[in-house]
Amino acid sequence: MDWDNLRYFLELARTGTLAAAARRTGVDHTTVARRIQALEKQMAAPLFAREAAGHRLTETGRQLLPAVEAMEAAVLGVERASPAHASAAGPSGLVRVGATEGFGTEVLAPHLARLTQRHPHLSIDLLALPRMLHLSRREADIVISLERPKRGSVIVTKLADYTLCLYGQREYLARRPLVQQREDLRHHDFISYVDDLLFTKELQFIDQLYPPERFALRSTSITAQYQAVRAGAGLAVLPAFLADRDPILTRVLPQEAVFTRTFWMSMPAEAKHLARMQAVWGFLKETAREEANQLVPNPARQTSA
Repeated sequence: MDWDNLRYFLELARTGTLAAAARRTGVDHTTVARRIQALEKQMAAPLFAREAAGHRLTETGRQLLPAVEAMEAAVLGVERASPAHASAAGPSGLVRVGATEGFGTEVLAPHLARLTQRHPHLSIDLLALPRMLHLSRREADIVISLERPKRGSVIVTKLADYTLCLYGQREYLARRPLVQQREDLRHHDFISYVDDLLFTKELQFIDQLYPPERFALRSTSITAQYQAVRAGAGLAVLPAFLADRDPILTRVLPQEAVFTRTFWMSMPAEAKHLARMQAVWGFLKETAREEANQLVPNPARQTSA
């Protein structure tokens, strides 16, 4: 039986779509389809049910999957044991990393660029999005989320804690009533998330401080909220790793308006042995350690404006 056909079968089983399997194997989607058809002809049975959302394993496909995964592990073991592998340039292939928008853009992007320079045969798709990404839907290979996954065959680790605080632009605060206690927040405008589009309860903050009657601006994007605060539109709870470095912003109620959240990192258990996954997983943990002081900064900027 042709190992290449089985390799395409494995990627389609993991990703669920021809396009995603093609992207991971570096071929056209028609090649994946042709290989799957050849394998199904050999097996004399359909391995996938074709649906609008993608390809779902049939009962025959589910029975075949463990055997093919074992073959893959054996092939990788042989490769790792070979002298050629020992002198190889390092991990190769594509890894898709999903993360929250602010963390992905401000923290991960520059570090991941460094990783691809270190491993020139490795490619990274960084999905820095203001929504939840799901391993179960094969939207990413590694997901960094604010909620710990509770279901599925996944490997999960706590990546890092991070701090969020209430911020305002200095000029805005200079022309508005001084904020010395929570009740003083009634004199201010607020910027926040759009409630019915909030993708996790972990990002609900404002009501814990002072429930405003109205918001000056709401957005699904933390970057948009940050820019609105910089423009003097009002106050917002922002990640310290994003706002503390900005000289025109300052913390408001620095002793009270402080929140801590946790980033959880997860990947499918079936992918843990892949060299490219191990390289990216380890690098992300290294990045979190390097950025610890930015994620949970020393409260040095706790001077209320």
